[in-house]
Amino acid sequence: MTFSISHFTGAMALAVGLAATSLFSSAVNAADADGIVVYNAQHESLAKAWADGFTKETGIKVTIRNGSDMQFANQIIEEGAASPADVFLTENSPAMALVDASGLFAPVNADTLAQVPDTFKSADGKWTGVAARSTVFAYDKTKLKESDLPKSLLDLADPKWKGRWGASPAGADFQAIVSALLELKGEDATAAWLKALKANATPYKGNSVAMKAVNAGEVEGAVIYHYYWFGDQAKTGENSKNVALHYFKHQDPGAFVSISGGGVLASSQHQKDAQAFLKWVTGQGGQTVLRDGDSFEYAVGNGAQSNPKLTPLADLQAPKVEPSKLNSKKVTDLMTAAGII
Repeated sequence: MTFSISHFTGAMALAVGLAATSLFSSAVNAADADGIVVYNAQHESLAKAWADGFTKETGIKVTIRNGSDMQFANQIIEEGAASPADVFLTENSPAMALVDASGLFAPVNADTLAQVPDTFKSADGKWTGVAARSTVFAYDKTKLKESDLPKSLLDLADPKWKGRWGASPAGADFQAIVSALLELKGEDATAAWLKALKANATPYKGNSVAMKAVNAGEVEGAVIYHYYWFGDQAKTGENSKNVALHYFKHQDPGAFVSISGGGVLASSQHQKDAQAFLKWVTGQGGQTVLRDGDSFEYAVGNGAQSNPKLTPLADLQAPKVEPSKLNSKKVTDLMTAAGII
């Protein structure tokens, strides 16, 4: 039997094609075996509990890379389509809005969106809430009576509060609160409040440090998120024994409930697994972790129960704020202009 050059060339092409297909298949299988990568700006222990629960139920491996809200948001924007991340989790929503505005999220699957009320997800369906936290005024109960407490977050701008309260202005938590103030009251009111904050408040590095300062009698109160107090109380209580929580309520900016977000990167090579992870976190499995775990953050899924020690979400009387509109860039500019950061 004889073979022509064309037969030989065709055979070689077929062999190369089969080899390429085999290599591609192997690469896909290897990628699948590696599971998903989560850029996590949430609390490390909570994200680990979510990842462990998801892996146990599905067998899909989750690799967590920990960092902060804006650090990862800016990194994702810089990486663009080359980002190795499949999922982004945050503590607060401004970082989600920043990535969303850059067009880097894939639409969240409809069955996942259906698990979360509209209040706790973006209007465009590109990311969803996974947990929530409430703004509170943590105060020294040995020094202040209920009648002494500020009725509004805006009251802390009064000169009578000079030197009496603290906050952690450099953190993403506090900047989310300022972002809500900006959305609710406008730029002029926010700028004026920030100027008063500069004059009146003692800055601390972190909410837990601010709470410890209240407990130690350094200041009479501090604007923080609720779960720092509950977390300390669940341990020894040594950093919160003199501290109580004041909820502003009445749709006040100080009653702002911040949404922790989750989204799937459009560049993810593991869309199915990434979407499955987000569905699990917002579903019964992930929301039960919030109820039964030690994060003391609020569950946000439809019908999901939060830790019974928490003041119910419905009782917080939080103002209505569209999470997609919370503007981290404008807040940073205003806080920089006020000399706070």
